[in-house]
Amino acid sequence: MTDHPPILPGAVLGLFGGGQLGRMFIQAAARLGYRVHLFAPDDDPPAAHLAWRHTRAEYDDRKAVESFARSVAGITCEFENVPAVAVAEAARHVPVSPQPHVLELAQDRIKEKAFLKKQGLPVAPYAEVRSSADAKRAAAELGTPVVFKSARGGYDGKGQQRVDDPADAPGAWAELAVAEAVAEAWVRFTAELSVIVARNTQGEVVTYGPMHNVHRNHILDYSLFPADLPTATQKQAEQLAATVAQAIGLVGLCCVEMFLTTTGELIINELAPRPHNSGHLTIEAHRTSQFEQQVRTLCNLPLGSPHPIAPAAAMANLLGDLWRDATHPPAWCEALADPDVVLHLYGKPAARPGRKMGHLTACADTAEQALARVLTIRDAWAAAPME
Repeated sequence: MTDHPPILPGAVLGLFGGGQLGRMFIQAAARLGYRVHLFAPDDDPPAAHLAWRHTRAEYDDRKAVESFARSVAGITCEFENVPAVAVAEAARHVPVSPQPHVLELAQDRIKEKAFLKKQGLPVAPYAEVRSSADAKRAAAELGTPVVFKSARGGYDGKGQQRVDDPADAPGAWAELAVAEAVAEAWVRFTAELSVIVARNTQGEVVTYGPMHNVHRNHILDYSLFPADLPTATQKQAEQLAATVAQAIGLVGLCCVEMFLTTTGELIINELAPRPHNSGHLTIEAHRTSQFEQQVRTLCNLPLGSPHPIAPAAAMANLLGDLWRDATHPPAWCEALADPDVVLHLYGKPAARPGRKMGHLTACADTAEQALARVLTIRDAWAAAPME
């Protein structure tokens, strides 16, 4: 994307993808006076409930994509795996943020790792895997444990296989059932971190974080801000994210996920050029949320302030596991009665184990206090007896 005149409030913005990230983008866009035209193949996605218009078509439908692009002033993406054919077609007509080359890089772990390594940025030792022989060789060279990750697709732990014995490497590769993968050496870490970075067409950069993320069953369980880190490590994490944004020529929003190793080093795990689950707490805890920043980068507006307006915050995901059945949702009134806790629900009609249905956010004087507030409510729901 090259520099373009500002897209001013009153315009219609386009959005590829209809999940909860898109829903929160629409909320931020509406507050600034924009309408949003949604393009998603699903019948009733969460973002469609708030969209001005919804085009329901497949991403490889070039005519539908062209018509969609001609109806809006600019397009952004809710997820990084929007098919390249759709993004390339849209970019022929209007600005697209993040740009096609950024999405292409993030869609392929092999390309992403190679790019970061070439830039001199810290990544875990890895090897490319395209055959059973490659898998066996990678396990021998990298040592075990080793993790095989499909080169394309995969999220929340899907498309991954951990190998503890080199002899099991060919079997793990076969179980992935993909054409390409990366094998990564096991990283011993003390914390999983994320830094969200926004960059506009003028090269202005702002960062949020680092957030301290805790996962359960490969799904983000909760995030804390600020992370309990030495000041030097915090600054290094933010600088790493800013360097990534500059290196890829980002126009838009990107989450740089990192490990803090047991030896105090920061290792980049992966890039997600979109709003991130760990950044949901920016809605309540920062002057400009990650979603408003996404609007601003797309529209070529000045970036908003990323400074926190609360000393600390915590966000806890609400998964479908909390629903006993369709007639027994959690006791929403408990959360709504607590003035220190904010409830976000995504409007998904069906709750399934592991499905993200909403989240809770709290601000407090310390991250530990904020976490206690959201977990007290969530844990009470999980422990509530069936009526």
